[in-house]
Amino acid sequence: MSDPLLTELLDLALEAARRAGALLRDGRPADLGVAATKSSPIDVVTEMDIAAEKLITGFLAEHRPDDGLLGEEGGVTEGTSGIRWVVDPLDGTVNYLYGLPTWAVSVAAERDGETVVGVVEAPMRGETFHAVLGGGARLNGRAVRCRPAAPLERALVSTGFNYVTAVRSHQAEVAHRLIPRVRDIRRGGSAAIDLADVAAGRLDGYYERGLSPWDLAAGALIAREAGALTGGRPGGPPSGELTVAAPPGVFEPLQRLLEEYGAWHD
Repeated sequence: MSDPLLTELLDLALEAARRAGALLRDGRPADLGVAATKSSPIDVVTEMDIAAEKLITGFLAEHRPDDGLLGEEGGVTEGTSGIRWVVDPLDGTVNYLYGLPTWAVSVAAERDGETVVGVVEAPMRGETFHAVLGGGARLNGRAVRCRPAAPLERALVSTGFNYVTAVRSHQAEVAHRLIPRVRDIRRGGSAAIDLADVAAGRLDGYYERGLSPWDLAAGALIAREAGALTGGRPGGPPSGELTVAAPPGVFEPLQRLLEEYGAWHD
């Protein structure tokens, strides 16, 4: 990279994500998933989530005090530098609760509203994905590319489901209609990792409704820098309404079907 600012932002994002990932990995109680009461494990996860965000935001504020911040756990700072950090300290909370390895720390940096750096740290998989705008995507330092386009009927597509029952029901209907049109569907439980896995060629596509900016900021940049297309409804950007990511040739027919099936509304 020739831009020293982007180099600085990437180094900070990598270190912040690494530290938070280590905190979450090493601080998780061994019996978290089998706690005696229903509320206890959720409370512990929430505490870990908040602790990870505080670690990230404190680290970033120490090094770049004039930057803005948007964090999942309520951290919001306006900033004056033109740089804003978008942070999900624990993406894949239910996986974390149950001891499944598919959870991640997501840290992205925006410059004047455009995402320029993205890091997805998946500690239990021993993987760090990162991308810089215009610089390609990497996994553990190695360049990655999305898969060549397959016919949609041979595409492996991942998705996610909302926690609200009524929303989940409609999402299940969409998936039910989509399954016969693709190779198969996966449900990983972490939007950040699903987007990164599109970048690494492990998935042919991904879609989900209901994502927040912190869910997709880093992962969407990584997917794009690996050669994937990202969007929402036809002609629109990824958003809470709908996020779609896939290589060219898979993206277009997948997006059209999702529009036809009403994947963008409840």
